[in-house]
Amino acid sequence: MIKGARRPTNKKKNTHLILGPQEKLLVDRAAIVESSNDAILSQDLEGIITSWNAGAQQLFGYDADEAIGKSVAMLIPATQHDEELGILARIQNGERVDHYQAIRQRKDGTLIHVSLTLSPVKGANGEIVGASRIVRDITERERVQELQRLLLREMEHRIKNVFALASSFVSLSAHRAATPDQLAEMVRERLGALARAHALSVPSAEEIHGALRQHTTLLMLVRTTFSPYLDGADDDRLRVTGHDPTLSSQAVTSLALVLNELVTNATKHGALRESTGRVTIECAEQDGQIVLVWRESGGKTIDGPPGHLGFGTRLCQITVEKQLGGEIKWEWRPEGLTVTLTLDPARLMPE
Repeated sequence: MIKGARRPTNKKKNTHLILGPQEKLLVDRAAIVESSNDAILSQDLEGIITSWNAGAQQLFGYDADEAIGKSVAMLIPATQHDEELGILARIQNGERVDHYQAIRQRKDGTLIHVSLTLSPVKGANGEIVGASRIVRDITERERVQELQRLLLREMEHRIKNVFALASSFVSLSAHRAATPDQLAEMVRERLGALARAHALSVPSAEEIHGALRQHTTLLMLVRTTFSPYLDGADDDRLRVTGHDPTLSSQAVTSLALVLNELVTNATKHGALRESTGRVTIECAEQDGQIVLVWRESGGKTIDGPPGHLGFGTRLCQITVEKQLGGEIKWEWRPEGLTVTLTLDPARLMPE
């Protein structure tokens, strides 16, 4: 070896970038933002989007190139633009907005329920230069809560109806009973029939888990629902004719609810309130649909539709449209109410 020459070495230079505490913090924050399932975006004070994470892309459907540089207004339905201006004014005053619930719009036009947290973003001199948003999709939670509210209202509605019907049973039976014992027996029989009819509108545990009971036909369901209000199978206040399809368990539950609502209203306000009242139910197949027509007659003359449609009417409409894939139409004719249900056979019959 030449004197004074350096010995060769196998050591390589360390090329790793050494970050200071501040830089490392910034990198960690960026990684958290990018990996978050929530939509996280920032904007300037003019509402122009300046950053957009993967969660925002997944929630709203826009990729970063489509969103950055565009107005945040593209995510907000037109009906909420004024509300958004009020929120931005609060941000400019240095306020933070926590868990604000609103409606937002995706790229495909669908609307979603979201929870928003907005925070002011400050520049190097402490001046507010924009805002950051954390957006969480709560659409499913809102759907569940709305269903819970509907079920609670339905429960309240049914309980009120049960007490009203029990009272009407006593009055109705009193006109026919000759003795107190006979009155008690008639009321007991009617309440028992009412309990059996109500049981049809609540699926059993076996049905929920897929083990169906013996199939029920449409006309069987009608007669069972009516049984608390009749004095026997030959009572001429009910006439049922026409097509008699076999019903699936889910259809039994939905139709029992609708039929029970109709017969309850007929007893409280319609034809069956009078001893001369009648209900005729006709079922037919028309143009690939099943059409069920309910006609009331023999009661007091109807002046027109009621001034207010109650929760029961709304409940029938939701049930027919959402669960049975059909439509329901009410006609308040002078001789009595006519209700027409047009139903999808695929939603009625067992598979």
